[in-house]
Amino acid sequence: MKIEIREILKKDNLKIKEVLVSVMNEFGVPDEGTAMQDEELNFMFESYQDKNSKYYIVLADNFISGGAGISKLKGTKENICELQKMYFLPNIRRLGIGSKLISICLDFAKKSEYKYCYIETMYNMINAQNLYKKNGFIELNHPLGDTGHSSCPVWMKLKL
Repeated sequence: MKIEIREILKKDNLKIKEVLVSVMNEFGVPDEGTAMQDEELNFMFESYQDKNSKYYIVLADNFISGGAGISKLKGTKENICELQKMYFLPNIRRLGIGSKLISICLDFAKKSEYKYCYIETMYNMINAQNLYKKNGFIELNHPLGDTGHSSCPVWMKLKL
């Protein structure tokens, strides 16, 4: 399988939304209080055009199979970014792509001079939580910022 990671293009909007919604449905992510209700799902390319935001697409044999992005954490004045909408279809899981993509995202975050990176996830996304921990994220006992994701009960942070 040929894997490529690149920045999102406008033409990717519909396909990456399909991938993200498919994975969230697979894990039973509620429609409310999660990324399922984010307006960005309909405009992923446009949502990451700020100079301190970037979204990456993972292609497996030229087929969009996942992605992840970095953007300033909403609802805080602190210099914290959020690792956002990191989801992979089953065909590219457990291949080391998650760590590679996290590394690319965190490199961008450091170049953008963020001091911390935050992530929220679901309680049943155990493999994702383990991946984040493996990459240095630590669990928090409360959410940060104001993402609108009140149904996400797992919060993690990394000092950059």
